[in-house]
Amino acid sequence: MSVFDLFKLDGKTAIVSGGARGLGAQIATVFAEVGANVVVCSRKLEACEQMSEKLKAYGVESVAFECDVTKREDVQNVIEGTMERLGGIDILVNNSGATWGAHVLDMPFEAWQKVMNVNITGTFLMSQEAGKHMVKQKQGKIINMASIAGFGGTDPGYMDTIGYNTSKGAIITFTKDLAVKWGQHNINVNAIAPGFFPTKMSRGLLENGQEKILENTPLNRLGRDDDIKGAALFLASGASDYVSGDILTVDGGAHAY
Repeated sequence: MSVFDLFKLDGKTAIVSGGARGLGAQIATVFAEVGANVVVCSRKLEACEQMSEKLKAYGVESVAFECDVTKREDVQNVIEGTMERLGGIDILVNNSGATWGAHVLDMPFEAWQKVMNVNITGTFLMSQEAGKHMVKQKQGKIINMASIAGFGGTDPGYMDTIGYNTSKGAIITFTKDLAVKWGQHNINVNAIAPGFFPTKMSRGLLENGQEKILENTPLNRLGRDDDIKGAALFLASGASDYVSGDILTVDGGAHAY
């Protein structure tokens, strides 16, 4: 097998939650570029449908679903619909996420619950339902979206997001434990921990803290679209068949400080 073959996804089927915008859209795009059929799901069906049409331009099949990842029935609908329409599930990217900026003493309990439910419960439900099929077929790749914010504390001057940080720390542990649990089924479970990328979710944060962020990033720049594409493709493809339980950090070196 050539090195180029290692990165092909011809005939594979991938589900990308939150795949209609931001980093999820970039991940969905690179999968389609290398031959995978891609399912895009999020709470906003119209955005998913628009993204799905763009992906079809690469000559692959693509399906859009409306899905609130905190609702089991929505998740089951995505998984069952994918099996019916595309016949299998080879790759799952748990990208749907939520954040909330507030001082710890002012953090509304409802906001804490929302962040935890989307980021942690959503990742669990999607993994559980897709995993039922991956276990049966004895293969699969699960990629969870963590964050460098999950490695420890962040400066409240520009990132006062205790709920988000806590949830991403939980994703890191979930990834490692699931990799141990499901390795016997030939399922690779890894996570990507992005640094700072210019997305809708990070807009306010970057407005307040970009200068400080760049000071603490050795490569002295924010993430670009291709930076996340390469990481996701590696973890979804045969190139990472002996990689599991890993947290691939894509942050320009910021975690090294």
